[in-house]
Amino acid sequence: MKYCSTCGQPVEQRIPEGDNRHRYVCVSCETIHYQNPRIVAGTVPVWEGQILLCKRAIEPRYGYWTLPAGFMENAETTMEAAARETREEALAEVTIHGLYSIIDVPHINQVHMFYRATLTDGQFGAGQESLESKLFTPDDIPWDEISFPTVRKTLELFLKDMKSESYGVHIKDIRHPMAKKG
Repeated sequence: MKYCSTCGQPVEQRIPEGDNRHRYVCVSCETIHYQNPRIVAGTVPVWEGQILLCKRAIEPRYGYWTLPAGFMENAETTMEAAARETREEALAEVTIHGLYSIIDVPHINQVHMFYRATLTDGQFGAGQESLESKLFTPDDIPWDEISFPTVRKTLELFLKDMKSESYGVHIKDIRHPMAKKG
């Protein structure tokens, strides 16, 4: 960040009074510009024991399989964001059954939240951000072609819970191997 979005003047990084972190602060109007983690919301959509995955048509990880998910928008809940992303990426309507996983990814300033869901009518397709979407049995998931560690972890947890037919809420973190722990 170089300029203040309030007055257009330059910003500098410093620790504001009463704070403990470096922030961008306007040198003119003193507006503090907070930067906080972004929320990624999605679903684990199931139909008759199969999991719906989408093949990405965008970077990063073009051509890799993912759960339908994306960045939350302002003025929506995480559950609304998860349903919207499923609609946009997989052209699928879902019934959401509850929060399934929260995975912190501190080295990229993101939090990924996935909800358990069932396709409402078994219908799906490929939205603009997907090359294709497909239902996979647990044994047929293309593990070598999974897009992100958060998707892999959520799928691993889900398959384990699927076997036991007991679904809890899983809270995990995925840290970059080179990132320093606080």
